[in-house]
Amino acid sequence: MNQQPDWPDQVALRAVTARLAAAPPLVFADECDQLRRRLAAVARGEAFLLQGGDCAETFETTGTEAVRGKLRTLLQMAVILTYAAAVPVVKIGRMAGQYAKPRSSPVEQRDGLTLPSYRGDAVNGREFTAEARRPDPERLLRMYESSATTLNLVRALTGGGFADLRQVHDWNRGFVTGSPAGERYERLADEIEQALDFMQACGVDTRELSTADFFVGHEGLLLEYEEALTRSTESGREYATSAHFLWIGERTRALDGEHVAYFSRISNPIGVKLGPTADPDTVLALLDKLDPAREPGRLTFVVRAGADRVRDVLPTLVEKVASEGARVCWVCDPMHGNTFTAPSGHKTRRFDAVLDEVVGFTEVHHALGTHPGGIHVELTGDDVTECIGGGYEVRAEDLRHRYETACDPRLNHGQSLDLAFRLAELYRATRPA
Repeated sequence: MNQQPDWPDQVALRAVTARLAAAPPLVFADECDQLRRRLAAVARGEAFLLQGGDCAETFETTGTEAVRGKLRTLLQMAVILTYAAAVPVVKIGRMAGQYAKPRSSPVEQRDGLTLPSYRGDAVNGREFTAEARRPDPERLLRMYESSATTLNLVRALTGGGFADLRQVHDWNRGFVTGSPAGERYERLADEIEQALDFMQACGVDTRELSTADFFVGHEGLLLEYEEALTRSTESGREYATSAHFLWIGERTRALDGEHVAYFSRISNPIGVKLGPTADPDTVLALLDKLDPAREPGRLTFVVRAGADRVRDVLPTLVEKVASEGARVCWVCDPMHGNTFTAPSGHKTRRFDAVLDEVVGFTEVHHALGTHPGGIHVELTGDDVTECIGGGYEVRAEDLRHRYETACDPRLNHGQSLDLAFRLAELYRATRPA
C-alpha cells in the first residue's frame, strides 16, 4: 500500500491492531458531527478555519508545556482573526495524532549506509541506526496513548479558563509591546481591547466565552491504525475515532488508492491536500468519490501550491468545483510549497513566501467571488529558529541555534502571531463595508 511501513513482524502488528480495536475511542461521533456543522459554516462563507500545529509530533514532546504553547498560539491567532474577519474562527489543532509522515524515498543513505527512512515516531526512531529505523508496531500503541494524553490536556485547558478572551488578548498585548513590528499592530490591538472593554461594560463576562470548541486532526496516513480505531454508530455510520478531522496527503490521494477508499467510508469531516500539479478533472473525481452528496462541511480542499504558483493554479480548480454546485471548504497550506534548503543544509521556509501564498490565495477567491476559507500552518509555541524572517527576524545563520523539528520547519510563536496580524490587515482591507 502507498506510503505504508514495511512492518517486519506481521504477528506483532496484528496483536497491536487487535488491542487498538478494543480500546476506547479518542473522539466521539457527536464531536465529529459538531465539527462538520462548523465547517459547513466555513463552506458557506460564514466562518474561517484555523488549523495549526507540529509538522510531526514526537513522543518526547507530549507534555503540558508543549501542548499549552501550541494551544496558546492558536488561541491568540484566533482572537486576532475573529476580530478582523468578523466571523467565527473554527480551531483545529494539528495535534493528538500527527505522529506519522509520508516520505519521498523509503530509504535514507548516509556515509554508504542505507536504512529505512524515518516515518515518524508512530513507526520508527529518528536515530540513524538499524535498530531505531526498524518499523515497530508497538509504537502504534504509544501513538494512541500519547494522543489520549494530549487530548486530555487540551480538554482540560479549554474547559478550565485557559481560553478566556481577556487573558488571550493580554498575551497578544504583550507580544505587540515586545515585537519589533509591534507599532504596525498597535492599532488593531487597541481596537480589540476597546471591544473587550465595551463587552465588560455591557456586563459580558469574557470567562463565559472561553473557547471550548477546539478540535484535533492529523493526516490519516497509517491505515492499520485508522482502521483499528474506526467505530460504527447505532445508525450504521462509520467514524474514525482517532481524531475529529483527517486529511489525505498529496502523496496518497490516488483515486484508486486505499486512502481514498477508506476516507469515502468514514463520516468524519475530511480534507485532501492539493499540490501544484492537481488538475481540475482529478479534483472533480475526488469530489465525486469523497463527497457524492455534496454536503457542506464534509470536504475540505487544502491547497499547497507555493507562493509562485498559487495565483495560476487555484482559479481553475475553484471555478470547476463551483460549477458543480459543491460547497467545499477552501483552505491554504502556505508551508509545503515554499520549502527550500539553506546553505547550512537546513530545510527552511521564508516568512514572506508563506505570507505571499496566503495573500495570493485570498486574492484569487476575492476575484472569483468565493470564500477563502482558512489556513493550515505548521507552527509551534516555542521560540525555535526553523523559518527565516518575521518580526523577530530569524536569519539563515540563526537556523542552527534552535532547529528542533522532527521533519519540516515550523513557524515559531512570534512568526505565527506576525502571520495572524498581517492576515488581519488583509481581511480588514478586503472586508465588505
